[in-house]
Amino acid sequence: MNFPRHWSFAKSGRGQAWGWSDVSLAAAQAAARERAAKVDALLRGSARPDRAAEYYPGQPMREPVLRELAGPDGGLAAVVTRNTYGADILNAADALFVDVDLPEPAQPGLLARLFGAKAPPPGQPSPAESAALARAEAWANTHPGWGWRVYRTAAGLRLLATHATFDPADPFVREVFRQLQADPLYARLCVSQACFRARLTPKPWRVGLRGEPPRWPWAEAATEQVFAAWERAYRQAAQAYATCTLVRTIGTTEIHPDLRALVALHDEACKVGSGLPLA
Repeated sequence: MNFPRHWSFAKSGRGQAWGWSDVSLAAAQAAARERAAKVDALLRGSARPDRAAEYYPGQPMREPVLRELAGPDGGLAAVVTRNTYGADILNAADALFVDVDLPEPAQPGLLARLFGAKAPPPGQPSPAESAALARAEAWANTHPGWGWRVYRTAAGLRLLATHATFDPADPFVREVFRQLQADPLYARLCVSQACFRARLTPKPWRVGLRGEPPRWPWAEAATEQVFAAWERAYRQAAQAYATCTLVRTIGTTEIHPDLRALVALHDEACKVGSGLPLA
């Protein structure tokens, strides 16, 4: 997992960049100055345009670590971070989450309604959701011993493989993503961050909050206070919502010993089974 604890921002001429380090803030500051200088050189034309990727590598996500979960062997099994728009994110080292976006169910037009056509009943799977569930069923049927926990989110499905642990960089995982039609951005993110991600708390705009909070790290105490006020409002509003609900288990229901604590953390934080509306 790739979540450096120290971040710093620097400018150099026309260049500006963030630097990071797990060692110290001073090391992050030095990295920021170096990266800003490279960006300045690129903008001034002293570096070739085709070298741009060198100055914009797949950098780690600038998210503070809120909580750590140790595995049975004492190693780091997962961390909870806060993302750009303020939601808590579970980052799992080897628990395979698959994020599948689904289109909004189409509503029957006026003519169709006149002839009796109806939208799917609330809580019933749409055709797109049924197709996604069928793909998960087919995968489990052709891979004996496989187990899925399938959750419904506000905009799709979240599948969690519970029978074994996985390496995010394993080509087999990419094949799982392809077969289940995982969100492509999510699939790339898992590789770059060396972890699997799952949102634990509602999206702020779905609970009535508008605008993003100031991003961490905060340069001034006043900015941190603005964030603290935003977070209080967010936590209060989020109490009335769940993030996902369990709709089905597929294949084996036995949960791998190394995943039991993580599944419990996920389900509690997401308020699975609460009956609250999804956000």
